[in-house]
Amino acid sequence: MKLIHMSDIHLTAPGGTIGGRDPRHNFERALGHVLADHSDAELMVITGDLSDWGDRADYEWLRSRLDTFPLPVRLCIGNHDNRAAFLSVFPEYAESDGFAQGVHDTAAGRCLFLDTTEPRTHAGRYCAPRQDWLEQQLFEHDGPHLLFMHHNPMPTHLGPMDRIRLLDDAAFRQIVGRHRDKIRHIFFGHCHLPLGGSVAGVPATSLRGTNHASYPLFSEKLMLSASDLPESYGVAFVGPDYVTVHMVEFGYQGAIRTEGSPDFAMWDRETMQR
Repeated sequence: MKLIHMSDIHLTAPGGTIGGRDPRHNFERALGHVLADHSDAELMVITGDLSDWGDRADYEWLRSRLDTFPLPVRLCIGNHDNRAAFLSVFPEYAESDGFAQGVHDTAAGRCLFLDTTEPRTHAGRYCAPRQDWLEQQLFEHDGPHLLFMHHNPMPTHLGPMDRIRLLDDAAFRQIVGRHRDKIRHIFFGHCHLPLGGSVAGVPATSLRGTNHASYPLFSEKLMLSASDLPESYGVAFVGPDYVTVHMVEFGYQGAIRTEGSPDFAMWDRETMQR
């Protein structure tokens, strides 16, 4: 099964920019790139920070745009999002405790979309009611599961970034640990960085967003770091006994060359030119 992972699209009013980049324009570019190369994907998931300011107009525009997109799309919300505004446009994500969470079955397993948003903070929360929801979902279905969330569920060891991580990460990891045999992979966003690791033994990955990028500047202790690295989205291939994840830098403006054959017989020192 092929899956598209996007995150941190940070939609703004038309013409608005972040770091000199236009989020709506770059999101459109990302959608076009996906359709050109991955129209066979079964699902696309956007893991939060759908809007930069949580404006209802951004969610209305996103709904209208996704309604015409030929691939199925599922959403999570992040720290820049407004839960009430989001649910007013996407009411199908409302669950009984008022959080924006959901379930979607695919050929590779059941996808769970988590709400890690907490008002008036950029840090994430996964409080007791949300933990209960996740535990119930994992308990009542044999899996396998793919988990999608906005905030990073493990430390990055970048000081400023970890101040806004999932603050309930230890409790979250305990839940994952109890059900690790049912969970294939965890996808998250928030950090605007390509990241890989594990959560209670379950592999986890993240990526840069479709607009602005961060940078792992370990010497910076106070402020988040930004860079002009290319915009990106992710492509995951979920097989019966493996998961492969790519970060596609669709914003890269340089040349892409075809060079070097995978055929060893054509690897000749005398004739090859580099």
